[in-house]
Parts: sequence; structure tokens; C-alpha cells
Amino acid sequence: MAMWHIWLIVALVFLILEIFTTGIAVICFSFGAVGSCVAALCGANLTWQVIIFAIVTLLSFIFIRPMLIKLFYKKGKNEVKTNYEALSGRIGIVSEAINPATGEGRVKVDGDDWKAVSVDDQPIELGARVKILKLDSVIVTVKRAD
Repeated sequence: MAMWHIWLIVALVFLILEIFTTGIAVICFSFGAVGSCVAALCGANLTWQVIIFAIVTLLSFIFIRPMLIKLFYKKGKNEVKTNYEALSGRIGIVSEAINPATGEGRVKVDGDDWKAVSVDDQPIELGARVKILKLDSVIVTVKRAD
């Protein structure tokens, strides 16, 4: 069996292993094996084939893997915000007047009632529209939506 056959088999084995993993890492070894397969076809000796395997694998980790991760793991674009992340930027209605002096105040957002404080320590009257800036435990920080 010629050496390029062995490198091709190694590349296929790594490719099959990548199917069963989620890190997009094993495929970099497959690229290295393909590089060595090409080197073997060009007549390079075993030492050069191993060196090419190492170099192509390393370059795959540095350049190709990040592109594949961006391609297959599109983070942010279609990501749905849930829980507290979904509250930031939402508009709510003051259900209990916000009074920084007494620490009272509540805001209703999508049927949920949250304890609220104003960002600028100014009172906000009942029924006012407010924008939620952040959530700290069970207390939302708000500002007037006007």
C-alpha cells in the first residue's frame, strides 16, 4: 500500500471522527492528513510528510477552524434572548409609583410585576411608561420612556 493511501485513510478516519464531535477540531487533523497525502503523491519522504502534516494541521487550527466555527455556530444573529436578558430595553408601565426616598415602586412588563428603582433617583408617577435598563436580582432599573 502506498503512503498516500495511508494518509488518505487517516484523513477519512479523522473526518468520520469529526462527525461525532462538536468542537470542530478533529477536522483540522484531517486537513493535515490531506496535505501529507498530496506531499506523498509528489514524492516527499516520510519526514517531510510528517512535517507537512504538523504545519497544515497547525494552520488549520489557526485559520480554518475559526471560520468554520463562525459558519456553523452563528452566535448572536438568531439568538433568542430569554429570562433577564429579554427585559433589557423593554417598555413597562409603572404599577406602583416609584419613590426613591421610600424605596417603593413597581413596574409591570408583559403581565409580570417587578420591583423597580429609577436610574436617576427621581420619582416616577403611577401609569408612566418606562424603559428597563437592567435587572439586578429581582429589581429592575428604569428610566422614563418619554
